[in-house]
Amino acid sequence: MSKKRNTLLFFLFISPWIIGFIMFSLGPIIASIYWSFTRYSIVEAPRWVGLDNFYVIFNGFEPNFFNSVRVTVLYSIFAVPGVIIVSLLAAMMLNIPKIKGMSLFRTIYFLPSLLPMVATAIVFAFLLDPKYGLITKFYETLWGAGTSPDWLQQHAHGCMVLLAIWGFGNTMMIFLAGLQDVPVSLIEASRIDGANGWQRFCNITVPAISPVIFFNMIMGIIGALQVFTQAYVFARSNDVNRTDTHFYVLNIYEHAFEHGRFGLASSLTWILVIVILIITMIQFHFKKKWVHYND
Repeated sequence: MSKKRNTLLFFLFISPWIIGFIMFSLGPIIASIYWSFTRYSIVEAPRWVGLDNFYVIFNGFEPNFFNSVRVTVLYSIFAVPGVIIVSLLAAMMLNIPKIKGMSLFRTIYFLPSLLPMVATAIVFAFLLDPKYGLITKFYETLWGAGTSPDWLQQHAHGCMVLLAIWGFGNTMMIFLAGLQDVPVSLIEASRIDGANGWQRFCNITVPAISPVIFFNMIMGIIGALQVFTQAYVFARSNDVNRTDTHFYVLNIYEHAFEHGRFGLASSLTWILVIVILIITMIQFHFKKKWVHYND
């Protein structure tokens, strides 16, 4: 079979992916870049306004922008380290060798991350209901009737962070895979040299899994900055503090699909894209100082 024929067959077989990518990924990306410089709603054609959308955003004429940035940044500061720390601790416990039933425990710890986020957020909102929630009833059983705080009004942000930490299963499994690649010979040599568990963790385990920590950190920050589903569900609850659950992507959604401001929503989207790109580049710049590879 000739080289030219092989090339034609190659493009023939990948053509469904190419068509799908152009129609559903590349096309919307290019369109959103153009829309970010226009005033556009679904019922009228885009009208070029240049940088007016960005002027409106950064000069305070878009009332929810700075609050949504504050809420999203605070969430990221607490949720990302929380998920990484809890996932690493769980992975270390599940990496203990020769424990009977370890596969069952790994499955149980991983199961919450398989549940649909919409269903999980609805269940959490119900558990935290100020009148009928199971957590509220349990708290009042311990401390007396009427003593439970209004969780979704007073601690909505903390509830969102706990919801993120509860679904740590995917991050835990990545850590578990990394821990299983830590050289056993180094661990045994450190034991012979008299190193205690904390010293082995700091000087062998952490450097050995630093690429995994780096990966989870990048993915965690990107995911935290784009959180939407649980924010949308919580924000639609009658008992929630909407100020503390009005996340950045939720703000984009409301501008686009509730108010029909697709131009302004596109501008907000590309601000987020640029911020994520800058944060990721900064992380890659500093990774050489603490990320270690086997070679």
